[in-house]
Amino acid sequence: MRIDVPDGRHPIEYVWGEIVPEIGTAAANFSLSVYAHTTLGLREFEAARLRIAQINGCLFCLDWRTDRDGEKVEESFADAVTQWRTTDAFDDRTRLAAEYAERYALDHHGLDEDFWTRMTAHYSQPEIVELTMSIGSWLSFGRLNRVLGLDAVCVLPSQ
Repeated sequence: MRIDVPDGRHPIEYVWGEIVPEIGTAAANFSLSVYAHTTLGLREFEAARLRIAQINGCLFCLDWRTDRDGEKVEESFADAVTQWRTTDAFDDRTRLAAEYAERYALDHHGLDEDFWTRMTAHYSQPEIVELTMSIGSWLSFGRLNRVLGLDAVCVLPSQ
């Protein structure tokens, strides 16, 4: 870990809640709201989330699977996300979610009109905004936890 955490303190709670309580609490609420208030389908949600986890290298995020009423994506899903361009396991929305996550993280200036034409053919404007905010949350907070070395101890509350 890159942050000194007092003995007996939970690293995530300490860093997010005590070092910068006003910012950390707001960030935690935003991060949790992405899961609690999503309207996106599980597969597209997880395709985008896992693609960001793969790019960030966040250990916890790579292992995490979103659970919706006892339903999770299949075990092979993470491999399909890695191969989002060629996998036959994805429909158009799921493939676009993985593509958007990757391009958002690695080449946001390259989101051209062709991409937006395809995106708006499959997603409504509210869904695009929601997916964008979700990707931003995962990119930021997963990377923060990875950079500070918190990802090995990260535990999210159940949804």
